[in-house]
Amino acid sequence: MKASVIIPAYNAGATIGRCVEAVLNQTFKMNDYEVIVVDDGSEDETVKLLAGLPVKLCRQANRGPASARNHGAREASGNILLFTDSDCVCEQTWIEEMVRPFEDPNIAAVKGVYKNSQDSLTSRFAQIEFEERYEIMSGASTIDMIDTYCAAIRRDVFVRVGGFDEGFHSANNEDTDLSYRLSLAGYRMIFNPHAVVSHLNHPSTVSRYARQKFWRGYWRMVVYKRYPQKMLKDSYTPQSLKLQILTIFATLLLLVLSPLFKPFLYGSMFLITTYFSLTLSFTRFAFSRDRLIGALSPFYLAVRAISIGCGVLYFFWKVVQ
Repeated sequence: MKASVIIPAYNAGATIGRCVEAVLNQTFKMNDYEVIVVDDGSEDETVKLLAGLPVKLCRQANRGPASARNHGAREASGNILLFTDSDCVCEQTWIEEMVRPFEDPNIAAVKGVYKNSQDSLTSRFAQIEFEERYEIMSGASTIDMIDTYCAAIRRDVFVRVGGFDEGFHSANNEDTDLSYRLSLAGYRMIFNPHAVVSHLNHPSTVSRYARQKFWRGYWRMVVYKRYPQKMLKDSYTPQSLKLQILTIFATLLLLVLSPLFKPFLYGSMFLITTYFSLTLSFTRFAFSRDRLIGALSPFYLAVRAISIGCGVLYFFWKVVQ
C-alpha cells in the first residue's frame, strides 16, 4: 500500500513547518508515502516556508478546506488517502498506525485521535470533550465519523462517494457529511486510538470556544437535514449533549415566562436540577483526568449547550427567511 498524506493550508505560516516536519519524520518507509500540501490561497508565508521541502505543493484560489482536500486527492498517487490539518503535529508512528488497519480489505476508512498541545483551561476542556467521544467509540466494531484532522480512506472509496462536498466553505462538518455518506453506503470505518496527532489550536478562550460551537450547531443541522436518521444517534455524539441543550433552553423559556405564571418558576428550578444531573457523568469523567476541569465542567457544558443551541436556532431562522 502507498499512502498520500494531504494537508490543506490557509495562512498556516505559524504551524505548517512543524506539521510537515512531523509528517516527513515517520517510521513508515519514505518511499511508501508522499506528502501533498494544498495551499488554499494563503496571503502569508505558508508557500515560502515549504520551499525546498520534499512535498508536492499544489496551489489554488481560496475555496475552503473541502475543495483543497479534493484537489490533493486528485493529485495523489497513493491508494490510501491520509488527511490531517496544518495545525496538527503527528506522532512518528502516525502513518503506520493509520495504514495498518487497511490490511483488512473490509475496512474503508480509519479515524485517529487528537492530543492537546496547550495549557489554557478552555483548551483542556475541549480535549476532554474529545476524550469522552473516544471512550464512546473505543468499543465499537464500526463507527460513522472520521474527522479530517486524523483520517484515512481508501482512494477508490473516496472517489466512489464523490469526495468532500465543496459547498462547505469553512472547516466545519464537511467531514461529518462525508462520514455519513460512507456509513449509509455500507462502508466500514474503524477507530484507532494509537494513531495520534497533537493539535496546536484548540480554542483557548471561552468566547472563541462559544463561537466555534455556535457554528458547529449550525453546520451540523445542515448535515442533519441531509441525513435525518443520524439526528437521533450516531457513534460520535453523546446523547447527554442533546438532553443538556433541551434542558438549558427549556429552563430559559420557563424563566422568561415565570412572571406571567408563577409555577413556571418552580418548573425552571426543577429543570436546573435536571441539567446538573445530566452533567454528572461528564464531570466525573473530566475529574478523573483533570480535577480543575472537572470542577468547571458544569459551566463549560452550559456554554456548549447554549452556543450549539443558538447555532441550531440560527439554522431554522435561515430556513424560514
